[in-house]
Amino acid sequence: MPARHPCPLDGVAHKWVALAERRRDHIVELYDTGRWRHYYTQAELVEALRKAIRVCDEWARIAGLLPESEATSVAARPPQRVNE
Repeated sequence: MPARHPCPLDGVAHKWVALAERRRDHIVELYDTGRWRHYYTQAELVEALRKAIRVCDEWARIAGLLPESEATSVAARPPQRVNE
């Protein structure tokens, strides 16, 4: 695969990566503290976390931080139980 050339909008993409990572970390924090029960059902929490991870990977790929071949396919994984 050829090397990726820098783009003038890479800085914008990096900011979106940071925002997506903060969103993902927020959902993980909700899970760790148990506060997720106030906002989500178990299925909604799993879906929100999958979506946050998918968005992080997509923005990292767009920003050139993650090669397409290394992007995780979270959507294809079977759901895991969340301890209540």
